[in-house]
Amino acid sequence: MSNRKPYTRPMPRTWWLDHPFYRFYMVREATVLPLVFFTLSLTAGLICLVQGPQAWQSWLDYMAHPVVIILNLVALVASLFHATTFFSMMPQVMPIRIKGKLLDGKWVIGAQWAAVAVISLIALVLI
Repeated sequence: MSNRKPYTRPMPRTWWLDHPFYRFYMVREATVLPLVFFTLSLTAGLICLVQGPQAWQSWLDYMAHPVVIILNLVALVASLFHATTFFSMMPQVMPIRIKGKLLDGKWVIGAQWAAVAVISLIALVLI
């Protein structure tokens, strides 16, 4: 048995800044932060809705604050960016074959955006 220590390469905290692929990956993963704010705001809204009209009105006043509106817009942009990158990866992650032929990735991505559009229209009609 040897008493030598194995070589461990130093790993700085900013290792991901050195390569564009990892920078893009970290930015994509950071899009969850504005979505956490949005989810917590909606959860608070549901709680206020259960508590009564006065609590609901205070939540509506909170949501009308300019900072909250800006944060919600940031969450929307982050959500769209995340969806775009997710949809663009789908043909590579899960290739679809029909009768032995590989389906073009543009069709898969288009079908996903079409599903988003249909669901959004249904939500708009119901609300």
